[in-house]
Amino acid sequence: MRRDIFQAVADPTRRAIIALLAFQAMTPNAIADNFNTTRQAVSKHLRILTECELVKQEQKGREIYYSLEIDRMKEIDKWLDQFRKILETRFNQLDDLLATIKKNKQ
Repeated sequence: MRRDIFQAVADPTRRAIIALLAFQAMTPNAIADNFNTTRQAVSKHLRILTECELVKQEQKGREIYYSLEIDRMKEIDKWLDQFRKILETRFNQLDDLLATIKKNKQ
């Protein structure tokens, strides 16, 4: 079952895993060392992130390394960008209003 990427990033632990993997590929044990939880819980989060195609697995010898799928992260950024533009417009309007109020007080 392929999950929605927004479902994956809704969980704070999965967001923290994504942040770790942004720096380097890691094994499940190395990832689990960063959390106060069981290895099985981290594996469940990794499975969900893999199903959402936000992370990929690569076998290196006896170890599996997880790394971030940058293109899928760009999909999240694209969705957020529309809200970023709205907020920038609103902040600019607020700046203009404050400047007008300040000008009228002088």
